Parts: sequence; C-alpha cells; structure tokens
Amino acid sequence: MVIDLEGLMQGSQEQLTLDCMLDFSNETLNGRVPFTTPVHVTGEIRNKAGIVTLEAVAAFTFTFDCDRCASRTEKKMRVPLTHTLLQELSNDKDWEEYIVVPDLRLNLADLALEDIFLSLPSKLLCKDDCKGLCPQCGANLNEASCNCKKEVDPRLEALLSMLDD
Repeated sequence: MVIDLEGLMQGSQEQLTLDCMLDFSNETLNGRVPFTTPVHVTGEIRNKAGIVTLEAVAAFTFTFDCDRCASRTEKKMRVPLTHTLLQELSNDKDWEEYIVVPDLRLNLADLALEDIFLSLPSKLLCKDDCKGLCPQCGANLNEASCNCKKEVDPRLEALLSMLDD
C-alpha cells in the first residue's frame, strides 16, 4: 500500500487516518510463511507544526515453529509503528531516526513489514518457560518427561563420586 504524502508534507492537510489490511502471505521467515492472516494497521499520519509523524499499530497473528521444542505456535501480536517522515535529510540529522520520503509516496507495507521483523525476539518460543526437547530421545519435555539418564561430563566424574560418598 502506497500513501501519497504530498498534502501532509506541503501543509494543506493536517492528518490522514490509517485503517488497512496488508497481505504478507508471500513473505517467509526461516523457510516458513508466518502470516496466515492479513496484518491490520490502524493509526494516523499527522502534520503538526511542520513535523510529519506516523503513529500506528500493526496487529496480526504470527505463526512460527518454537526454537526449543519445534511445535507450531500462533501468537497474536501488536507492533507499534512510530516514525518521523521527512522529504529530505540535511547533513546534521541522524538518519536512523527518520524515514526519508523524497517522492512523497510512502510504502506502508514495506515499512510495516520491516518494523514487524525488527521487533521479533531473537528466539521465538511457544511460551516463556518452554522446556524444549530431550537431546537423547527427542521427547517434547513440555508434554511429558522422559526416562533418559543424563550423561555426565567425563571431566566431572571425579566430583560426582565425591558427592556419592
């Protein structure tokens, strides 16, 4: 979705309300399609005293495989989209704080997708206390315990025998 910002940047329009659905069903993450439903973006783009800001929220259901137990998981998520928009950037400004829109056309889908992917945690877990899989038998430790004997590091066997005494 491309938004024409000419009215906002020129000052003839004060605000633009956003309420749209973005289709990311072709996007992949780790070889999987994480967006099985459209992403709902609501908010506004506003020109206040010559400063154009985007303040919105992307709400969606995110589908992924847990990094510890590999179970398929769905989570409802909300990601804030907050940016200051500029037509051009002067040399004294930190470019990371601003979105430069030289042609006055903002691609909201690209911006939302980037913000969503940057907001994801480094480890995607089905729940905060996920126990993962047994390294020996592969049992999902969230569902059942296994009877595997834990291997002792051979360098620590002498210490273990001291505990048995």
